Amino acid sequence: MAEKMNNSKTKNPSMQRAIKILCDEFRKYNHIDPANYDLYNVKRGLRNSDGTGVLAGLTQICNVHGYVMDEGEKSPIDGVLTYRGINVQDLVDGCLRDDRFGFEEAIWLLLFGKLPTKSQLEEFMGILASQCELPPYFLEDMLLKAPSKDLMNMLGRSVLALYSYDQSPDATGYEELLRQSISLIARMPIIMVAAYQVKRRAFEKKSMYLHDPRSDYSIAENILRLLRNDKKFTHEEAKLLDMCLILHAEHGGGNNSAFAARVVTSSGSDTYSSIAAAIGSLKGPRHGGANYKVMEMLDYIKRGVQNPENDQEVKDFLARMIKGEEGDRSGLVYGMGHAVYTKSDPRAVILKKHALKLAAGTDIERDFMILDAVERLTPGVFAETKGSTKAICANVDMYSGLVYKMLRIPHDMNTALFATARTPGWCAHRIEEMLFGGRIIRPAYKSLSYDQPYIPMSERQS
Repeated sequence: MAEKMNNSKTKNPSMQRAIKILCDEFRKYNHIDPANYDLYNVKRGLRNSDGTGVLAGLTQICNVHGYVMDEGEKSPIDGVLTYRGINVQDLVDGCLRDDRFGFEEAIWLLLFGKLPTKSQLEEFMGILASQCELPPYFLEDMLLKAPSKDLMNMLGRSVLALYSYDQSPDATGYEELLRQSISLIARMPIIMVAAYQVKRRAFEKKSMYLHDPRSDYSIAENILRLLRNDKKFTHEEAKLLDMCLILHAEHGGGNNSAFAARVVTSSGSDTYSSIAAAIGSLKGPRHGGANYKVMEMLDYIKRGVQNPENDQEVKDFLARMIKGEEGDRSGLVYGMGHAVYTKSDPRAVILKKHALKLAAGTDIERDFMILDAVERLTPGVFAETKGSTKAICANVDMYSGLVYKMLRIPHDMNTALFATARTPGWCAHRIEEMLFGGRIIRPAYKSLSYDQPYIPMSERQS
């Protein structure tokens, strides 16, 4: 019924005409000449003219290193990602070597700043397991009664709604911040899968499966248990998902969603508002939503390139994409380029290496080969088409969507899974900003408005 009502509103001819008239009115008096950004030395996107980020704060949580400055020029290097000073590659390798799940360990590291002992980790996993349960009737009231085709919308609404179930939601002391953070981290996987099941029932008219998590399972295992109709999965599948969660857990205070969480936190607002703001940021296709767009792009390539093994055909298609003639006509090659990484994104390198082992000999291997061609060919095509010498590399979104496909995770869960993994990083940044930031984040905007007199209603002309 809700969907029919929404459709009737959007298809209302009189409303469409009214909106068109209002848009025309807006265009008459609203335009900013792009040249003014250079004229007033505006740092668009909070970026300096050399592409580096404007320094806006200090953090001990994460470092994203993708280039070095040599005599004022940016020099590409292999990217390095560290959580609290520990190389994420070492964190992943350690978990693989011991054949254990590592996302919970990464959560501890991000929140507390040091690797946990075995006993600390076991106790922490028990605490997380104890916080999984949703409030009474939360599923019915917040998800079943208000389904959405977009899971990120449902995640954001659900996080905001949890405010109402917290006895001290506005408390900003460290103990309360940590309690709220742990509760959110534990509940996000449950909300994410439940939101997908509700969407599946409401919009796809398919059966809805709602399983209970197991307290002896890792977060990665429970996500697959909750998602699969039969609750079954392999150890290899769970380990691959666990690796994805680790790699997505954090990416520095300057990334768009973490910064959104810090901006809201700096105003003194509550934890739920801050994390919901981060979710809204991650939803965008220029941020977390890019993994969804990569899979969409892959479908365009498979339909538009007769022989994907022919590099020239792929190059020609990519050139047309960059010109806005193919794909979604945005001119973007999703999964390519990053604000910091220049030569390589360590997350993409790790994902690609391990996922290819599992994809070998399967029907997904061909898709990997296509994305590998996109990764190899895009820098040259971009340089030829745009005349740019900027170093670009594949980012984590290039392969994460395909890994999720290999794990039989539905396409529309990609970004929601990213949000679930990133929640520990957001919470760590919120705690750090609340305890040590000390000032509301308030950058300046140059006003281009001009003075005009107030005109009485009777004297106004259209």
